[in-house]
Amino acid sequence: MLVISTREFREKQGMYLGLAKRGEDIVIKSRENGSFKLIPVTEDDTLMSKEELFAKIDRASKNIKEGKGTTVHSKKELLEYLDNL
Repeated sequence: MLVISTREFREKQGMYLGLAKRGEDIVIKSRENGSFKLIPVTEDDTLMSKEELFAKIDRASKNIKEGKGTTVHSKKELLEYLDNL
């Protein structure tokens, strides 16, 4: 793990972004703002606001109440269902 200052990050940000992309742990320390871990965003990451998340939950809840959900009765059924998404 590399621990660097905000100044060093600003001076060599391209290098540190590349290291993070290749899996290196990078921690940026700031006297005023604390510490931050630099990690790349992957396909598995979802970027949305709280409002978007809560709206999706509300829609899903409404669909379930209207009988539009899918019921699974076992782990095997669940895995098969997820494989077919």
